[in-house]
Amino acid sequence: MATETEVGELLRRRGWRAAFTVAERVDGWAALVRSVERGYADSVSEYTNDLYCRNWLHEAWILLDEHLVHLWTPTIRALDDRYRAATVDDDGHVLGRFHRLPGPDLWWWRRHPRILTGDLGDALRSAGALGTDPDVA
Repeated sequence: MATETEVGELLRRRGWRAAFTVAERVDGWAALVRSVERGYADSVSEYTNDLYCRNWLHEAWILLDEHLVHLWTPTIRALDDRYRAATVDDDGHVLGRFHRLPGPDLWWWRRHPRILTGDLGDALRSAGALGTDPDVA
């Protein structure tokens, strides 16, 4: 198992734009989860780009030192649970209309926000998504 620095650099060499740290990617995942809970209003392309922070964590987990995995897993699980609660599982049918979906083990790609607002909400609704609209009383 590798250190955080080694994993960040290895993943950068595999195509990630930077040698991220676990804290950076956890912070990214937390920011996305908070935004989805409130109603993610940005574009589909921004949303799919933001989902990749969770992909990085998924890839890093099998490479990281056991101590780091043990340290960060409760935080990531809690964020995952919040993301599940704020999204709808549609097996990727809606999001798959806008972005090629990765393998089924990356479950976060098979969900879409429950609150549909802004550009993302408009796009997802046009693809058949059902959800709530915070702007409609």
